Amino acid sequence: MSEAVKKVHRGRVLQMPVYLGKQLRGFIYQNDWKVLPMAAVIAALVSMVVRGSFFVSMEGTLKGAFALTFVAIWNGCFNSIQVICRERGILKREHRSGLHISAYVLSHMVYQALLCLAQTVLTLYVSRLCGVRFDLGRPLFTSWTIVDIGITVFLITYASDMMSLFISSMVHTTTAAMTVMPFILIFQLVFAGGFFALPGWASNISKLTVSSYGLKCISAQADYNSLPSTVGWTSVEKMENERITFSVTVGDAVGMLTDESNPVGKTLGGIEIAGGITISDAAQMSIVTGLVDPDKTVEAGTSIGEIIDLVGRERVKDLVMTRTAISNPAYEYSRDNITGCWRSLCIFILLFALLSMISLKRIDRDRR
Repeated sequence: MSEAVKKVHRGRVLQMPVYLGKQLRGFIYQNDWKVLPMAAVIAALVSMVVRGSFFVSMEGTLKGAFALTFVAIWNGCFNSIQVICRERGILKREHRSGLHISAYVLSHMVYQALLCLAQTVLTLYVSRLCGVRFDLGRPLFTSWTIVDIGITVFLITYASDMMSLFISSMVHTTTAAMTVMPFILIFQLVFAGGFFALPGWASNISKLTVSSYGLKCISAQADYNSLPSTVGWTSVEKMENERITFSVTVGDAVGMLTDESNPVGKTLGGIEIAGGITISDAAQMSIVTGLVDPDKTVEAGTSIGEIIDLVGRERVKDLVMTRTAISNPAYEYSRDNITGCWRSLCIFILLFALLSMISLKRIDRDRR
């Protein structure tokens, strides 16, 4: 009877559903399902911070893309960081009994893909409930921006998952795996680019990180380069109380008030004083009647805030935010750019899966 069972499960294809079923049972009975509510909580916390500025400004979009990327990386890393090392002894015995490492890793890939898909759907659903306006974006591949971004979030999560699966295949204990994990996350954080200015030598290292491609892809999908920048306007607001003083002759001041081509002077000169008489009329009358000397110099002053209010706060704000926006070629809103990032993430997935197989092929050499 035992020989018959061995024959049934000898092939790689027949071994895959056996181990996939084992992982699904672990999801239920070993509390692996807890990664789903954890993903929802993390998504809610992050969404409450970025919801007001994502898809609205360059800085807010970059912050939102950065946060969403690391939510995906966090979810993916903790899905699989312990799955192999915690059963390494069992895996070693089963490998000696005929287990194919490729079937074992492929079963993990299928299971982890399903888990990452569930986390992606849950993350985006919770983010939408918390007020993230995905509808402000413009989709390139589907009819909904949230679906386009969902593909990216899934690939980031899955690539991070396979990276952790590889680490789990390399280390021998869960303690060692959890010790290595913070360093991996910090590496992804520092070399993601975007938030941290990287020196020239670090740009090539950035290309080796999942976070770099994830950040670029989400920023591109949010059409980062077409959004206004808030940095310049924030600087202007901080200077609103700064005073500007200058000297001007009475004649020049009156000329400014009566100049039709000067929108500021025209606005001031058009203000009525009384009985239909405007400031411009009163100024001209005072010179004509000799009440004031047109060559007399007077000191005048105003604040930046007063000038802004005079021209129109919203008008100045839109002008400053638009003119100070600096585009980034890495965040180009195009199909080629986004599919290039997706391709890189898929390469990470396949590469880490292959490295996991190669690493586990040496499991019989363990001395523990």
